[in-house]
Amino acid sequence: MSITAERKQELIKEYAVNDTDTGSPEVQVAVLSERITNLTEHLKIHGKDFHSRRGLLMMVGQRRRLLDYLRKKEVKRYEDVIKRLGLRR
Repeated sequence: MSITAERKQELIKEYAVNDTDTGSPEVQVAVLSERITNLTEHLKIHGKDFHSRRGLLMMVGQRRRLLDYLRKKEVKRYEDVIKRLGLRR
């Protein structure tokens, strides 16, 4: 369900704004998207796992808030991250 440390480092390198970046909205959205994808696959198998479903909904809400923040601050960065991750909206 969770992502490995290696995969997280790959995402950080791919979406980082600069070399020392680990907490920009782009990186956070990318890591959350990976976790959401993994948890969605888990819930396809374990449909009655309501505790994980709640965690999934919380992650989706967090990602939405980060994307709203990014859209409010810099629209170009928002559009870029949406396109790179293949998210709707």
